[in-house]
Amino acid sequence: MAEEKEIKTAEAEAKPAAKAKKKNAKAPVFGVVHIYCSFNNTIVTVSDDKGNTIAWSTAGSHGFKGTKKSTPFAAQITCNKAAEKAVALGMREVAVKVCGPGQGRETAVRAVQQAGLTVSSIKDVTPIPHNGCRPPKARRV
Repeated sequence: MAEEKEIKTAEAEAKPAAKAKKKNAKAPVFGVVHIYCSFNNTIVTVSDDKGNTIAWSTAGSHGFKGTKKSTPFAAQITCNKAAEKAVALGMREVAVKVCGPGQGRETAVRAVQQAGLTVSSIKDVTPIPHNGCRPPKARRV
């Protein structure tokens, strides 16, 4: 029994502890800002051109609660914070993709420009049904 314990401790000592390498987080110069404005919230994600997330922000994470999360002011603050994080990491130029029917769509794009990012293009990627759902069957009275 004592020999088994000694062997286990010797094996544990023999393995070097894996050190976590600190990665210098540096964003690419060009990226994409995804803005999702719903009727209830605003979500902003800044990613590189491959889709890897660099910075993100939501209206709820900045202290807005309830119906105030869907206001244009909340969208402005949210976009500004996410864009500032991206600028701090070295991003300079972005393409903006806006999705959703919310109130803060235009305000959010303006906030990205005010934060110091150059907007190269703005695209609306809101999904639109071409034919919609199948209607319910007719009522028989």
